[in-house]
Amino acid sequence: MAVRHRLIERPVEDVWAVLADPTRYGEWVVGTADSKPDEGTWPQLDSSIAYTVRLGRWSAQGRTVVRRCEAPHVLELEAESGWLGTARIALKVRRWGRNTLVIIDEHPLRGPAAKLHNTALDAFVQVRHRSMLARLAEAVGRTPRSEHQDA
Repeated sequence: MAVRHRLIERPVEDVWAVLADPTRYGEWVVGTADSKPDEGTWPQLDSSIAYTVRLGRWSAQGRTVVRRCEAPHVLELEAESGWLGTARIALKVRRWGRNTLVIIDEHPLRGPAAKLHNTALDAFVQVRHRSMLARLAEAVGRTPRSEHQDA
């Protein structure tokens, strides 16, 4: 399993505001762009978002479904990757004093990627998570401060 964490120097409510906005998914998820609501009301259970995955000139459509949501502390997603299968992405959002500790845990769930899962794949996902959590922190930094922030 690929598990990584990052301290974000903003309150939980500010971090959750970014995670709960389906139009901001492309800001923090590496490789995605043009996110938009697909079904339901994000991030309610079984709601989904659609997005475009871009690598140079190549692009594909993706979809992510909420499998568990306990706002503002738990968001578990299933990302569909076409013929590769799906991945489980679990985000834990914990209060850390006045700041927030975000823990991400991702692993292949269904399809060929799940059958071929190995430590080399986990190493690649660790690098992706480092970038993704940095992007999440930047996106939160561009968000107006929550009224819950203590002075």
